[in-house]
Amino acid sequence: MTKQFNMSLMLFALICACESYNRPNCWSLAEMVRRTKLPFLAELPQFILFPAAENHRDQIEWGRFMSYLKENNRVAIVRFELFEFYILSPAEALDLTNAAVAYRTIKSHNIHHGPNPSQPKVYVNERDSAVNEVFHSSDRKFLQAFRDRSYPPKVGACSRPELCAPKQDGFLEKNYARADPSYLKTLGQAHSGWIFGAIAELVDNSRDAKATKLEISVEMIYYKKSGKDIPLLSVIDDGHGMTHQDVVIMTSIGHKQPENDEPERIGRFGIGFKTGAMRLGRDALVLTQTASSRSIAFLSNLEIPIVSYCRQGKVMEVDTTVQSEALAKYNLEAIKEFSPFNEYLIGEYAGLFPDRAGTQIYIWNLDEWGSDYSLEWQCGSIGGSSFHQGDIYIRSRRIRSRPGQISQKVPLDYSLQSYLEVIFLVPRMKIYVQGSLVKSRPLEKFLNKTTVETGHIMGKRVQLTLGRSQLEWEQANCGIFLYWHGRLIEAYKRVGGMIHSADMGRGVIGVIDVTDLMNDGKGGVWVLNNKQGFQDSESYAHLEWWLGLKADEYWDKNFDQLQLVKYLN
Repeated sequence: MTKQFNMSLMLFALICACESYNRPNCWSLAEMVRRTKLPFLAELPQFILFPAAENHRDQIEWGRFMSYLKENNRVAIVRFELFEFYILSPAEALDLTNAAVAYRTIKSHNIHHGPNPSQPKVYVNERDSAVNEVFHSSDRKFLQAFRDRSYPPKVGACSRPELCAPKQDGFLEKNYARADPSYLKTLGQAHSGWIFGAIAELVDNSRDAKATKLEISVEMIYYKKSGKDIPLLSVIDDGHGMTHQDVVIMTSIGHKQPENDEPERIGRFGIGFKTGAMRLGRDALVLTQTASSRSIAFLSNLEIPIVSYCRQGKVMEVDTTVQSEALAKYNLEAIKEFSPFNEYLIGEYAGLFPDRAGTQIYIWNLDEWGSDYSLEWQCGSIGGSSFHQGDIYIRSRRIRSRPGQISQKVPLDYSLQSYLEVIFLVPRMKIYVQGSLVKSRPLEKFLNKTTVETGHIMGKRVQLTLGRSQLEWEQANCGIFLYWHGRLIEAYKRVGGMIHSADMGRGVIGVIDVTDLMNDGKGGVWVLNNKQGFQDSESYAHLEWWLGLKADEYWDKNFDQLQLVKYLN
């Protein structure tokens, strides 16, 4: 069977005996044979093949090609002048988006080596730079360090990457996660319209971890590489922490969504941490601890090193079931080299845990706004009034666009304190911003002239609380607050007559949880994956109509009555 696979290919870390060998961009598949017919493959050196599709059709073709190999347990064979390449099925690759390729020479050739013939070479397609120009120079060094480490300088019986540790059951498990730089940048754009949505992703994770206390702050820290102090955003909770496998899943690009919509869990898309962290800054460090383990992970634009420990008595020792001690030491050195953290600072932050569990996230190289940062922060005054509380602001102070809204005073849109006051329908943890406690404000308890409306939309029961807020009236605000799993998804959503009149509904606030209604009944939900809106669905369309009807009825009954006065001559 012969096929032509027309896709430009980019090769990383090719361990090859011939430095001058030129790779063609178009590979002709000589044949595809069953894996069982090639028992010698395990003895061959390997490299990783990354596709560089020129268009969407190429992406689809690559996926079909890899699926065919996996489903039929086949190996694709490619022959060039000097080499025979064996493209393995995805089950044997480091990632489903790339392929492991074994190779061997098929005829003798006089090869001239340099001074160190066993040193691995790195070959990159000329049209695709190994490191994109949009990333800073430290990223280039970071990629090179991990690339060289991943493929040890030896050509022998087996050249599997050393970033694999033997597990107790005999299988290999890599101790780093891979994330393509451009894809991480794309993920961050999920919150490009509103940066607080990125912080909310991290808050959701803390709530899902059953945290009782969450601290969010920005402080200055000295960064040796830049030779100056830089802002460091920290998100610290006392939740149940994460195991090594949890950290791998969190830092990997997505994971399988749960088959059922769990009522007590907000996260479900598998991308919250990545979209949040990469919107806030270019680099992040995660330090997490459970009762029996501790892990450190460094999320950057490239490879993601992970160092894991397990509790031995009263101390934490390197967990050799998921990594070798040498690998743990190497990854820790990489973290120290390419982040503001040294062993003393890491030890100091780890000391915040004592014997309890929790997670600490530190983000730096923060997103910029002109010559400054997108976020601005102020520390609170000890014993000061609410007007002197610590807070984090969006520097632009931009008001989010909502149909029918003319108000220019919506603190929730640019003040993190104001947003976190109402982010949860039922607050379950104390949240601190810049050292100041966020005073949770369950909206239903802060309204007067309240009424509760119930109904059924597409066979599902809904309950809406409507009331009036003097503060919102003074700020010319109104609208419905829509919650899902008790988490705010949309705020100040104008419905009914509110959309067409700035005065109608002024000061009227509605509160509704639409968890059941937004469940599609097939294991999915009608919530956008950035959790800042709902999909255009039949359920949502019916909901908008019903909310408008009830809001107009409430306004007509309570505030829009025409009073007749009898005048006497």
